[in-house]
Amino acid sequence: MNKIDPGIGISRRYLHDEVADRMRELIRSGEMEPKARINEGELTERFGISRTPLREAIKILATEGLLELLPNRGARVASISETELEEMMEVIAGLEATAGDLACRTISDSEIDAIEADHEAMVAAWKAGDEAGYFSRNRQIHEGIMAASRNTVLANIYESLSGRIQRSRYSARQTPDQWARAVSEHERMIALLRARDGTALATLMREHIRGKKSVIAANYGVVEVD
Repeated sequence: MNKIDPGIGISRRYLHDEVADRMRELIRSGEMEPKARINEGELTERFGISRTPLREAIKILATEGLLELLPNRGARVASISETELEEMMEVIAGLEATAGDLACRTISDSEIDAIEADHEAMVAAWKAGDEAGYFSRNRQIHEGIMAASRNTVLANIYESLSGRIQRSRYSARQTPDQWARAVSEHERMIALLRARDGTALATLMREHIRGKKSVIAANYGVVEVD
């Protein structure tokens, strides 16, 4: 596992859940990369905890598909196969399409303004070479639309599934053509939200997510499915 910077300790309340939350964010941010082994000693020192809550957290993340348990060898960050990538992208595309349709019925003007501000900040971050800023703002755009759907069940399923490919999905490592397409599609999303055109937005969201498959496949080192 790559060396990770020291972090603050964790309080004792619901300890294994808090540890799972912290590890989940490390995986989603890309700090803990696919196939990286979990170094229990390093993490217990970082979080200021014993191995017991850490191992409970590892079990939680394994059930979510974020970690793989290795018999008698601990655990590692889960990788993803070509088939899994294809299937996951189709499901995520469907979830985001549904969210876009629902959001057009319930979203407020202020929420659309916030999404547009995130888009502008994302573009600025990309131009400045700020990959962390790009990642954060891009994710906030999609999460903002999901939140505006006002559907908790949909949002929970989406969060659980998308976490496995989040860092690669929002990566700034795109070709100029891919980047131009992504920006154009985000601008169309905002316009369709303002028009409250759920049908058109659902179609666009599905196409937008499918278009990310090649970026994610390249980051995971798998061959894109034709």
